[in-house]
Amino acid sequence: MKIIIIGCGKVGSTLAEELCEEDHELTMIDKNPQKIQQICESIDIMGSCGNGASIQILSEAGVEEADILIAVTGSEELTLLCGPIAKKVSQCHTIARVRNPVYHREVHFLRKKLGISMIINPEFAAAMEISRLLRFPSAIKRDTFSKGRVELLKFKLLPEFKLSGLSVADIMDKLRCDILICGVEREGHVFIPSGDFVLEDMDLVSIIASPKNSNLFFKKIGVQTHQVRNALIVGGGTLGYYLAAALSDMRIRVSLIETDRARCEELSELLPSVTVINGDGTDKKLLMEEGLPNAEAFVTLTNLDEENILLSLFAKKVSRAKLVTKVNRLAFDDIVDGLDLGSVVHPKYLTADYILQYVRAMSNSIGSNVETLYHILDGQAEALEFAVRDRSAVTGIPLSELKLKDNLLIACIYRGGVVHIPRGQDVIQPGDSVIVVTTVRGLKDLSDIRKVR
Repeated sequence: MKIIIIGCGKVGSTLAEELCEEDHELTMIDKNPQKIQQICESIDIMGSCGNGASIQILSEAGVEEADILIAVTGSEELTLLCGPIAKKVSQCHTIARVRNPVYHREVHFLRKKLGISMIINPEFAAAMEISRLLRFPSAIKRDTFSKGRVELLKFKLLPEFKLSGLSVADIMDKLRCDILICGVEREGHVFIPSGDFVLEDMDLVSIIASPKNSNLFFKKIGVQTHQVRNALIVGGGTLGYYLAAALSDMRIRVSLIETDRARCEELSELLPSVTVINGDGTDKKLLMEEGLPNAEAFVTLTNLDEENILLSLFAKKVSRAKLVTKVNRLAFDDIVDGLDLGSVVHPKYLTADYILQYVRAMSNSIGSNVETLYHILDGQAEALEFAVRDRSAVTGIPLSELKLKDNLLIACIYRGGVVHIPRGQDVIQPGDSVIVVTTVRGLKDLSDIRKVR
């Protein structure tokens, strides 16, 4: 597809890198010539310097032939303006990244009146991600497929689970749960495990199953599965507001610490059921007074990554709370991953993921059958959900007879409302939804899972 991206920030650059790997024809637009030059030198795309809301600039970028226009500029108004202007000269789909809560409340009106196909709010998306994690606090990451009927959960293998030294096959025989271990992260390496792969304590393990079976698995190994009852949030920005509101709706007791007094007064009016505290969230004494040792969840959402990291490390020492740490910068993610900060949330990365999912869904009309896409295993692998519409080279054949690509696993088959963890004798049929976990990038069709001779 031909795609135009307006805005060369972190989200725009991440999108460009991902979409370029999938052989889309890309053009980047930004007012900053240095950013354009930098991105064009690093990846093979076209660049245009100028205002993305200008008809002339858009025409020079080829908007008339574009399939999708993605606006992720630093200006809300400019971002919203790009879409309708592009629609005047093109039939392309438009995606806009919008942060302002005022616009978020008017999202349906904006989509309808401005003709924008998708509006994504990074802070709201991050808040929803965190709220899902707090429903199941033992999970580091939680993704869903097939409208919530299938879950992909990541957790840390602790010594008390007594699974270290056992192979994947042994664990399945021992616990007799209908789940599939589909990924393991160990010391910076990622594995798509076979049955003889042996687990070790402190591995980050990803499983796929129905919610019922994942709950059963965690209960059998002694993991808490109920949602948290109270949460302490540091940082009362937009993300803090969205999260506190979501947790209140879940009947979770929320205390929120914010340094700015005026913002505290505003939050108190907006969130009457939340305890809003005006104070320095980095003050250890204040945190202890506000119940950190007894908190079931501790979420750090300040604007400084360093503060969030230090606060989470302190909370880990004085409490058993579920930790959620917001980190904006991705440059040092390998170091951050080694600090044991609980669940690390990257709002910008989430935004890019949601937009990529939309682009993949758009590709369905031109041959792709990818329904859902998640980046998993520290971004080194993908979990893809394929819709099987017709018979093909992979249907009607026992899975044991399919020659699959290396580092690829058929993790789940969803058929007729039932979740199947596949075995060798199972077959893929038209009408199925099939979830594949792989380190191979750029799969567009289920037939791409086969090894090419």
